[in-house]
Formats: sequence, C-alpha cells, structure tokens
Amino acid sequence: MMVGLNAGIIGRVRQRQEGNVEMIGDGYRTAGAAGIRAVAGLMIIALVACATPTLEDSEPVSEPHMYRIGVGDTLDIFVWDNPELSVSVPVRPDGRISTPLVEDVMASGRTPAELAREMEQRLSKYVRRPTVTIIVTQIVGRTTEQVRVVGQATNPQAIPYREDMTLLDVMIEVGGLTEFASGNSAYLVRTSNGTQRRYRVRLDDLVNDGDMSANVRMEPGDVIIIPEAWF
Repeated sequence: MMVGLNAGIIGRVRQRQEGNVEMIGDGYRTAGAAGIRAVAGLMIIALVACATPTLEDSEPVSEPHMYRIGVGDTLDIFVWDNPELSVSVPVRPDGRISTPLVEDVMASGRTPAELAREMEQRLSKYVRRPTVTIIVTQIVGRTTEQVRVVGQATNPQAIPYREDMTLLDVMIEVGGLTEFASGNSAYLVRTSNGTQRRYRVRLDDLVNDGDMSANVRMEPGDVIIIPEAWF
C-alpha cells in the first residue's frame, strides 16, 4: 500500500515538473522554458565578452596624432600683407576649396600646413613670396578623424577626435548609457595598419561605478558599439 502511494506521489511530482518545463494549462511556452533561454543568452554574452580582449590587454596607442582636414570643416586662410586674399571658406563635399586667385584646391586629407604650402605655390604666380597660414576654426572631420558611438548611448553620434581623448570624454559627449544598455558587453572597433580589431570596454564599471581603471585612451577612427541588455 505504501509502495502504491509513493508511486502516485512521484508520478504527480514528475507531471508537475514536466508541466513547468513544457506546458501550463493549454500553453506550450512556459516561464521555465523562458528562464532557460534567458540563462542561455546570458551565458553566450559572457562567453563572447571573455573571448574579446580588453584595451588594457592591447598594444600601446600609436604615435601622436596630426589632424587632417575633412569635408565640412571651416578654414580661415590668411595671406600675409594681402588682406584681400585672406578669406574664411568651408571645405566642399568634394573635399576642395576655392579662394581669390586659387580655385579647386584639394583640402580634404591634408594637414593645415600641407595645404598652406600648396596655396603658397599657387599664389606665387600672382604674389611675390606669399606666406599663407591656415587655421581650422570649425571641425567636422573625416570619419578617420572621428570617434563614433552607436547603440545604447543616450545620444549616439560622431565626435571629432581630440588629442588625449579618453573613453570617459566620449561617454560625457554622448550623455552616458540608456537604461537598456549592457555597458560591460560593449566593444570598441579599431583599425590599425589596415587591420580591424575588436576590444571589450567596461562602460558600466566606468560610468556607473566610477572605476577609472576602465577609462582608456581613444584613437581617431574608433567605433564604440553598445548592445542592448538581455532581460
């Protein structure tokens, strides 16, 4: 009699366990199955994060950066002792500029000093020993001169690179993380010598916990991708 009672209890327990995993009432997707899927998703994220090196583990940053003019930049061009030739011009979508006496000079991709020497050479046909100085007053920059942030940032955008820019500077510019961000699963894509590499960055630790060991230096052309958290 006790054997039959125990068998009945075990049968009901098994039936309830199966119900929790496979069905509740007439439904076939249950909280148990959803929980298993959620745990599996978190395990996948953790494995990917562990397999991606952090910037602290990467090679040192490259040599000091020289800014190169980009489309949309505004240039103040001064020709000494020739104020009529000194102008402020934007860089056109084709990357060129035009000034008095000099038309369609390629500016994009050059440093201000390189462009100034080109302007001097062209102006020498009209002006004796011209001296040109070029100042970039409004910076947009080429994509290789920007740091771009996509995904779960409050204000995703492209930011002109500045000397000694850090990850914290970038996060301040974009307004921090959204409530849906998985900050410690974020990663940075960097192209160095034609090779693209991906590094994990710890945005939750940096932004929410104030862990400055997670603050790393940025380089022009970096892309930060912030995924959405799994709930």
